[in-house]
Amino acid sequence: MPDLEAVQRIAALLDADAEVARDDLADVARAVAATLKARHPGRTIEVRVPPFAAVQVGAAHDAGPTHRRGTPPDVVEMDATTAVRLATGSLAWDDAVAQGLIRYSGAHAADVRVMLPL
Repeated sequence: MPDLEAVQRIAALLDADAEVARDDLADVARAVAATLKARHPGRTIEVRVPPFAAVQVGAAHDAGPTHRRGTPPDVVEMDATTAVRLATGSLAWDDAVAQGLIRYSGAHAADVRVMLPL
């Protein structure tokens, strides 16, 4: 299981504007993505945290389409810092969207909002 305590530690450093090593940020971004995938199985929404992770998760409220090949119809993309801060609740989805930190498209993409914080 992904190390959510490490996610909390890195989020605290990010919130304090402290320097975070790229490898540590990569590890916790992958942990966030893996936790989303484990908690919300399915293939409706692709959550991307470039260049560290991309996972497919299910829709939160209904079945949604199942993505199999090519570009998925529902995509959420954010940087690693945003993913970690959303996962811990130190950043709210609406605030991140308003600040342009999250890009999403598709009918089910905003379902990720209710999957966070972890």
